Amino acid sequence: MVRTPLLRIVPTLPVCAFAQSWGVNTYGLSHHFNRTRAHELHVDNEVNPGLGVRYRVPHSERISGFFDAGAYRDSGRNTALVAGGGAFFHLSERWRLGGAVAVLDSDTYNHGKTTIAPLPVAAFETRLVTLNAVYMPRVSEINEVATLGFWATWWLR
Repeated sequence: MVRTPLLRIVPTLPVCAFAQSWGVNTYGLSHHFNRTRAHELHVDNEVNPGLGVRYRVPHSERISGFFDAGAYRDSGRNTALVAGGGAFFHLSERWRLGGAVAVLDSDTYNHGKTTIAPLPVAAFETRLVTLNAVYMPRVSEINEVATLGFWATWWLR
């Protein structure tokens, strides 16, 4: 009799472990360091709703990787598609600091041409949610206003 419940539970264990690696990104907010210039360029939208997915790749106790893909309403009020991957160094139990390489496609940036950019990222991680931040520096014609972006990753359990 003991074997029957175990036989039902054991096949679900890999699925549970797999689900813990996936999260849903809810995009969010941005802050433009030069708000006057952002307004002049019509890239001053600071509420950037959208959805995406994240796949987390544990590497060691101090390092983890991730892959993201999603779509959101960007600072120019256009739909932006983003995909990329990166790694976090675990500064403490909750704080993460790292970098990512992102592919971004939006009419707002780089004259509407798809671009690839390395970006610094930071996060505060709990069991259920990771609060993420990215710094997008001013880079001549690609992104004319330095910006911080914020979003949350809700982990599937």
